[in-house]
Amino acid sequence: MSGISLTTAAEIQEKLLKGPFHQWLGLEVISVTEGEITLKAHFRDEWVVNPAGGYIHGGILAALVDLTADWALFAWTGKGVPTLDLRVDYHRPAKGDLIAEGKVIKSGKQFSSAEARIFDSEGRLVASGRGLYSTATV
Repeated sequence: MSGISLTTAAEIQEKLLKGPFHQWLGLEVISVTEGEITLKAHFRDEWVVNPAGGYIHGGILAALVDLTADWALFAWTGKGVPTLDLRVDYHRPAKGDLIAEGKVIKSGKQFSSAEARIFDSEGRLVASGRGLYSTATV
């Protein structure tokens, strides 16, 4: 794969944390390579949907799938891209800090696709998905 831009983890961290939602999620860039990114989302009590079980709401997991895939494309293109379509699969209830891994699947002039996998604090896959993004304006 040969992308347009390889951005460092520190550069992506700075841009990522400009967004209040990303700040609220407690996102930390762990690593970035050409078209791939790994993020850590630090657990917040507000994420819990089931107080008895302490499970994280699926909307948080879906948001992490979308933004991780999106930022993998950012690592590829150097620019933000709007989401056109998103598919999320839930594999098991999630608890604690989360690790999100994103990877560009296909980069195109009009559309690009990327995937993300979300892992719980014990390294178990809790959600995965893929998105289609508009790269026509990139």
